Amino acid sequence: MGGFQVLVKPCHDVFGKGADVVQRLSECSEEGLPLADVLAHLFYLPIKHLHEYGRLLLKLATCYEVSSVDYQKLQDACSKYESMALHLKKRRKEAEYTLHFWKSFPGKMTDSLRKPSRRLICESSNKALTLQNAGRFSVNWFMLFNDALVHAQFSTHHVFPLATLWVEPISEENTGLYGLKVTSPEESFTLLASSPAEKAKWLRSINQAVEQALSGLGHDGIPPSTGVTQRADPPISRTASYTFYKDSRLKEATYEGRWVSGKPHGRGVVKWLDGRMYTGTFKNGLEDGFGDYIVPNKNLNSCDHYQGQWKDGKMHGFGTFRYASGEVYEGSFQDNMRHGHGMLRSGKLNSTSPSVFIGQWQYDKKSGYGVFDDITRGEKYMGMWLDDQRQGNGVVVTQFGLYYEGAFSNNKMMGTGVLLSEDDTTFEGEFSEDWTLNGKGVLTMPNGDYIEGSFSGVWGTGLKMSGSYYKPSLYDSDKEKAHALKLGRLAVHSEDKWKAVFMECWNRLGCDSPLQGQTTTAWDNIAIALTANLRQQRDSPELLSRSHHKTLESLECIPQHVGPVTLEVYHTIRRYLVKACDTPLHPLGRLVETLVSVYRMTYVGVGANRRLLHQAVNEIKSYLSRIFQLVRFLFPDLPEEGGSLADPPKETSSSDPAGKQLESPKPGCVVSSSALLLPVLLPRLYPPLFTLYALEKEKEDDVYWECVLRLNKQPDLALLAFLGVQQKFWPVTVTVHGEKQQVLSSTKDSCFASAVETLQQISTTFTPSDKLQVIQLTFEEITQEVLALLKQDFLWSMDDLFPVFLFVVLRARIRNLGSEVSLIEDLMDPCVQHGEHGIMFTTLKACYYQIQHEKVT
Repeated sequence: MGGFQVLVKPCHDVFGKGADVVQRLSECSEEGLPLADVLAHLFYLPIKHLHEYGRLLLKLATCYEVSSVDYQKLQDACSKYESMALHLKKRRKEAEYTLHFWKSFPGKMTDSLRKPSRRLICESSNKALTLQNAGRFSVNWFMLFNDALVHAQFSTHHVFPLATLWVEPISEENTGLYGLKVTSPEESFTLLASSPAEKAKWLRSINQAVEQALSGLGHDGIPPSTGVTQRADPPISRTASYTFYKDSRLKEATYEGRWVSGKPHGRGVVKWLDGRMYTGTFKNGLEDGFGDYIVPNKNLNSCDHYQGQWKDGKMHGFGTFRYASGEVYEGSFQDNMRHGHGMLRSGKLNSTSPSVFIGQWQYDKKSGYGVFDDITRGEKYMGMWLDDQRQGNGVVVTQFGLYYEGAFSNNKMMGTGVLLSEDDTTFEGEFSEDWTLNGKGVLTMPNGDYIEGSFSGVWGTGLKMSGSYYKPSLYDSDKEKAHALKLGRLAVHSEDKWKAVFMECWNRLGCDSPLQGQTTTAWDNIAIALTANLRQQRDSPELLSRSHHKTLESLECIPQHVGPVTLEVYHTIRRYLVKACDTPLHPLGRLVETLVSVYRMTYVGVGANRRLLHQAVNEIKSYLSRIFQLVRFLFPDLPEEGGSLADPPKETSSSDPAGKQLESPKPGCVVSSSALLLPVLLPRLYPPLFTLYALEKEKEDDVYWECVLRLNKQPDLALLAFLGVQQKFWPVTVTVHGEKQQVLSSTKDSCFASAVETLQQISTTFTPSDKLQVIQLTFEEITQEVLALLKQDFLWSMDDLFPVFLFVVLRARIRNLGSEVSLIEDLMDPCVQHGEHGIMFTTLKACYYQIQHEKVT
């Protein structure tokens, strides 16, 4: 840089005309040298002495035994001084070569390129290196420094930092040219050397310089320690920092992280000048994999924050987007847009947000089936959407008990619809706005009277009408009943709900549409998903519990079998499904988890409306059939719904839930989606579903409960007599706390106590098959007790059994028996209906109706 020249003036200021003092100090023998050169001599003196120190130590070493430790130490020190002297000599040569170059280098660029630490390694002024495809008159000059490759033209130059420079030789076979391909993050070009020797020289020089720049050598003065051999080629994959200057998407952004051949690849961070920041994985220069993206929002003084999957530089896959406005979207993305199934919570970031939408999105807009819960207005809409608006069939329920089902258009109730109020007043006809009647229709009163005609006005305010008033006679009641059963036909069919959720599951299994794909591919995809999640868990073990980890490990084994499915294989598949549905890391488990959340979203809160019961039950049935479709895709040998399993075992299997059957096929040998999947699904959907049953059966259950309370005031024997139980079935003694006691007229709550306790467990079970099992055990308990009484074999007749069972049902005091009965009836396995379980269930149902209509006297 010409530093010694700068020191001449201060030297004159200090020593004045007596600069010969400096001459003497510098031990310089030549006379009449300019002061700058004398100073250079002076500053190089200590380096010259190094050689002498080495020789001195060698002399000293001769005073010791060759085998002694001290001799060895002195020898080592001597060789270190020698290598240091050589290294510094080399550094001096580089500095002088660079200084000479700066002096001869033309143009104004020297100022910007000149840095004290920068050293020239080689340059192409001798035309040894040219740019391929350059113009005839263009000047291209290449300079390799220890930190950058500089390409200079007439008036411009470009600096390529070495840390992000890749160079590879191009084979000479086809072209006959000696080429080098140079790659940097935003440019790649080919250099042509004049000869093979020049090509080799430049290739070696660039590679060595890059290797030194990456390892941090070449900047400081420490000599490389002896024995460390440098690699010939720098690694293709490396960690480096780079600021982009022309890439439109990344202009002026700085990337820090892993690189492969000129492109960000692996983990890294990009920071833009406007405050945007991406942290995550890259693939071939684009965001790909999991990443965290923050975009500041100046107006709201906050930032948008996305966490989730990326593909080809765009948000793609599952992610969570927290908007600066406070809205939160969780769900699928495609090409930076919300697309697929997702949930949007609007309003302030507190636990109860003013509105929630869960459903299907297409290209950033609500389209398809979705549920919108408007918490501030106390309304919930379940229906079809198009371009962010309610369009098509749908249902609205409100916190005041209003229920509407029908057509929507442009976000309004428009077209044919049915509206019911809490007290069963019903309007069926035309609508023009939300809750606004307009056109022909029928208005039916709770008592069955109805008006047919034209209506206009908003429901709940004065309605204008012109029409005829009818008061049906008792004999027309059949017509009324038909009228009441039509609910649900204007709602969205259960098969059309949550299509996006199932579609995503098919996609995870590698199918573009249901059943279109290879079973082997699906299993591969499941294995990949589980392995990736297990690896993630090894990185951060606190994410999963130990039992969860065990589940994952047990899922690594796929149920294998050859030939038709036997009962044993069927149970293996069932166990596999139970585990798979238990972890959200498995595609089926993820599906079940999503279905549970959408189901709760739909039927909790305002959605707990008794008129939705029918739809809620149908929705569960449609889940079963659609999940069963997936299961049969994964296990193609599984017979279809209602099909029989191969070679049923001769004896009744112990895992057969229904025990002995009358004439119906054994449930253990018939394949049914409900037996396979209800145990997994129903316990999670039970609370909202049972609430709907309780609301629907509220009046009947109240009547039943009142009778139960009244009849339970009687002691055992009086109640047995009242119910008409034959005296031979009356227990004579009962066991209380292990002691036998005589049954007296005042004894209460002691007869058939074990059967009563068994029946009470019906409220603690979830699936119809478990509830039927409880009923069967109750019958067995009653039979045991009567057998002990009669001390002989006998067969029940329904006339004998019914009053005894009625006694047990009364004493069991099950509060929501009507709801339990309805639930079993709606969801029980069809193949059980005509067997022993079916008859036992019918008996329980008869008891329920009997109690409601019991004459108390």
